[in-house]
Parts: sequence; C-alpha cells; structure tokens
Amino acid sequence: MRPSEINLPLARLARASYIKAMNPLFVTLIGIALLAVLGVLFAGLFSMARGGEFNKKHGNKLMRWRVGLQGVALVLLALAFLVGKD
Repeated sequence: MRPSEINLPLARLARASYIKAMNPLFVTLIGIALLAVLGVLFAGLFSMARGGEFNKKHGNKLMRWRVGLQGVALVLLALAFLVGKD
C-alpha cells in the first residue's frame, strides 16, 4: 500500500501543514502546574511515610489538592492543543 492511499486520521494529521508549535505561554503554565503536582505529591507522600499528627490532619487534603492540580494540568494541555490547532 502506497503512503498516498493511507486514509487514517492520524496519518492525515501528521501530514497537515497547519500544525504550529505550542504557544510558549501554555508550555510555561503546564510546566508550573506539573511542578505544583509534583510538589504536593511529594509533600503528601512524605507526610504519609512519617505518619503522626500532621498526616492525620493534612494527608487527605494534600492528596485532594494533587488530584485537583492534575485536573488543571490536563485542562491546560487540552487548551494548548485546541489553540494550537488554528
């Protein structure tokens, strides 16, 4: 089968000339969001590993914050793809 006969959406997308580089603003925001996720993740893990009063009081909140920040990072990534599509 010749490459010109391939009719797959991803193959057409790979050949599309309108795909531009991702906006640097989104790259920066996504990087900040991912670093925040990493920071909260490690804070929660260290809290759980040590146990004690701090973990009882803040462990669950830290993990909820992690999930929320992951959602923010995913939304930013989706927005970057949508904006970069133009």
